[in-house]
Amino acid sequence: MASPHLKAVIFDIGGVVCRSPLIAIAAYEREHGIPNNYINCAITVRGSHGAWQKFERGEISLFPFYQQFGDELSDTKVNNPAYAQYCKRKGIGESCPKLPERLHIDGRELFGRMMRESGAFDERVVEAIRRIRAAGRWRVIALTNNFSKSEADIIGDSPPPPEKYPNFTVQSELEFLGWVEGPVPPRLRALFDDFCDSSTLGMRKPEPGIYLLACARNGIKPTEAVFLDDLGMNLKAAQALGMETIHVPVGGSLEALKKLEAKLGIDLTSGAFEPTEWTPSKL
Repeated sequence: MASPHLKAVIFDIGGVVCRSPLIAIAAYEREHGIPNNYINCAITVRGSHGAWQKFERGEISLFPFYQQFGDELSDTKVNNPAYAQYCKRKGIGESCPKLPERLHIDGRELFGRMMRESGAFDERVVEAIRRIRAAGRWRVIALTNNFSKSEADIIGDSPPPPEKYPNFTVQSELEFLGWVEGPVPPRLRALFDDFCDSSTLGMRKPEPGIYLLACARNGIKPTEAVFLDDLGMNLKAAQALGMETIHVPVGGSLEALKKLEAKLGIDLTSGAFEPTEWTPSKL
């Protein structure tokens, strides 16, 4: 159904405009015999206080994040009960996989894989954004939990210990993460009228404040925006503020864009690529 009141389209980045880092998490779990979705449970059980969440708000620099991230993901005393609760919520309590007694997850290795995976664009979505902007009727906004601080901010006051990283350089670490052009490549930023990034705003989805700030910066009300994201918790927060929402499942961007073009009343999908089957773990 068309939504003529809309003044803005708001896109998540990882999992919508770019490939989902969840793909890398799923591969890591398979390779290490970790139950499906275990790492996602370990991240989300920390609420707003985990290493992942703090890094996305720009509160800790890169190498302390690596250490804390790996330590938290390896903490089976916290993570096993969280995963058991996840199985119960999903109705698979009796068939819950055997939980690990011990884990050693290297935070740097996993994060690097996630960032390299999410560096690839979904060209169908990129083309849709170009068409929306060419129409000139809507603001096109990025709203992302991201890490777009400068190189100096990424390293911060905590450079890596030389005994552990004897050959460290900023450039080599950026290459390891797939950030040769920085965490937010110029080509990505240029797609949008405004780029709202959690690490520079000090807030992250699904905190209501970051949605409200994105709207205020662009002179719109939440009820005048449609928001696309791959995670249900982020969509629910947007809905609570009055935004229209579209879920973008992994491998389902074409179907999501068809829903968006119905709301906007313009063609976004003719000549689009066929969907690719991606099957990562996700909550």
